Amino acid sequence: MTEETPQTLPRSLKTVLKDVARKFVPNSFLQYSGIKLRLGPQAGRIYGDLWMRDRLGVRTANQRLVPPSARSFVFVCYGNIMRSAMAEFLMRQALNEAGLEPPNAKPEQVRIVSAGLHASAGREGHPWAQQAAADLGVSLANHRAKPLTREMVEQADCVLAMDFQNKAELLTLYPEAKEKIYMLSAYAEGPWQYREIPDPYLADLEGTRFCGRQLRICVRNLISSTLLSAPAAKEQPVSSR
Repeated sequence: MTEETPQTLPRSLKTVLKDVARKFVPNSFLQYSGIKLRLGPQAGRIYGDLWMRDRLGVRTANQRLVPPSARSFVFVCYGNIMRSAMAEFLMRQALNEAGLEPPNAKPEQVRIVSAGLHASAGREGHPWAQQAAADLGVSLANHRAKPLTREMVEQADCVLAMDFQNKAELLTLYPEAKEKIYMLSAYAEGPWQYREIPDPYLADLEGTRFCGRQLRICVRNLISSTLLSAPAAKEQPVSSR
């Protein structure tokens, strides 16, 4: 029998503790702890507060709606290959269906952009997202991921986050823009309303399809609340890019 060296003992103990934690601690809490640690002290604290309030059913801050006058929309998620990409193109589709994107449009008055806080520039949409979008009549074939920039935030009337990680990072990176940072789930219906829109990257194709359908509801409600609201109707025509 060989002795364990001081270097291998902590590793063995760490493995045992992880196994015990997985057995007795809910996966949701383990995931929460991992995200909080990854985000760092400031964003982690904001994320922890958002997560805890959500678990307690205190979601007032998530209910804030974009002003009807908004004309510049930025959808944000982690990598800009699934949720935010689908939201961008679904909003373009909804604008077209609403007759707000005429073929011979004048210079755009509406700006729609999607980006990722950790996007790899130029990456194509995830295959699941491409299929889910196609099922809804939208093509992501020409989509390429874009990292979020300060210029995008400064030019936006609203920045729409998908989950608490996104919101915590946005509030940490752009504290001066906190009044224009919203949760897209404020426009959801059903169980996701005022909560997180989960990342389908951790699910599967069916999960991504479900996410796409919920995003379509969100963007249609967003348009109804802004571009199609009574004050906005007087400002037509509008177009998007």
